Amino acid sequence: MSEKIIYLEGIDPMMLYGIHNIAMERISGAFPKLKIIPRGNEIKVVGEPREIRSFEEKIREILDFIHHHNTLSEEDLNELLDASYSTAKDKQDQGDTIIFGVDGQPIKARTVNQTRLVKVAARNDLILAIGPAGTGKTYTAIALAVSALKNREVRRIILTRPAVEAGEHLGFLPGDVRDKLDPYLQPLYDALKDMVPFKKLSTYLEDETIQIAPLAFMRGRTLENAFVILDEGQNATVNQLKMFLTRMGMNSKFIVTGDVTQIDLPRKRNSGLLQAMKILEGIPGISIVQFGQEDIVRHPLVKDIVDAYEKEKDSKKEEEEKEEND
Repeated sequence: MSEKIIYLEGIDPMMLYGIHNIAMERISGAFPKLKIIPRGNEIKVVGEPREIRSFEEKIREILDFIHHHNTLSEEDLNELLDASYSTAKDKQDQGDTIIFGVDGQPIKARTVNQTRLVKVAARNDLILAIGPAGTGKTYTAIALAVSALKNREVRRIILTRPAVEAGEHLGFLPGDVRDKLDPYLQPLYDALKDMVPFKKLSTYLEDETIQIAPLAFMRGRTLENAFVILDEGQNATVNQLKMFLTRMGMNSKFIVTGDVTQIDLPRKRNSGLLQAMKILEGIPGISIVQFGQEDIVRHPLVKDIVDAYEKEKDSKKEEEEKEEND
């Protein structure tokens, strides 16, 4: 008789064991010749070496499924315990899914340009995703980053924003630097909470597998083996964006998202994103994805609101041109 301890890493044991250990009892029932004792983050297995190896292979398969899908239903477990189940079948079933959310629902590209962002990210290391609010630029980019982390393509995710609006007021807010900045970075946390289970996300933030920080904190760093997203890139100055882009290290992927119609800098022409769109276009390994109003996936009114502001902008531009000609 042999004995082996299998450690559960990166998942909540409850997702494997099920309520009142129902799922674990189902798994144990598939291996009647083994004595299986689950204890917290460990599973102790006693039996013949060949049987233990078979159990270990199957449990790793189940853990991998949970790791990618963030769920394990009774139907999923039955399929996984079926001798005919294969990971190839599972990948085929995923189709165009980027990742599975915390509720097990697939997160997919929902518009033409979201799909384009997914495709160009597979073959380029720097992408500029430009477009109006509500087009899913940041959400899709974060989904790609979480997918890369889960597939062990990168070791960490780094999310950053230029803290333009927060700058002079931070000192009046209670708490340390993170407490002051967290409300400003909340949109990034919101996306992550949809994609990474709470306990795992807490662990990732604690051990800095996922880092969320203002753009100023990037200075002096070399970001290797990382998926890095700069959100609200239109509010980065020319010098800030140059600083950020030159942080790129080996085996890293950078995505800059932004809406050039919502520049909060004192002088809009100082936006580094406006400059980057002009000077980086056409460089191999860099791609620019332009999102439009047709990509807006928020409340239907958001599209009408964006359209109204665009019309007002065009009307004002025509009036200014007319005044200049007169």
